[in-house]
Amino acid sequence: MTKDSVTHKIRLASIDCPERKQPFSTKAKGFASEAIFGKEVRVKTQGKDRYGRYIGWVYYDEGKILNEELLKNGLAWHYRKYSKDQNLQKMEDTAREQKLGLWADKTPIPPWEWRY
Repeated sequence: MTKDSVTHKIRLASIDCPERKQPFSTKAKGFASEAIFGKEVRVKTQGKDRYGRYIGWVYYDEGKILNEELLKNGLAWHYRKYSKDQNLQKMEDTAREQKLGLWADKTPIPPWEWRY
């Protein structure tokens, strides 16, 4: 929500979090809410998706990026279909190696497969 009370929907760029009813979806949503609820954030947008949501990077707490923090904590996949960012892939790989979040599951199903 902007300062003038306009609500915008943001789709986090380059990552994909678990879908509702998918394992770890509640944890991912809770993590994101706790990270930014009630805080002033800055969103760097890259356009809109087919549903009219802004695609963007959410900055908070003086330099943290929500998209990256979700990856680092094992609560999202690097969405390689739309991103070739090697740093994001390294964040996912590290979370996998450490079995953080959804990587504790032996066979996590990516949301793009869960949806279909």
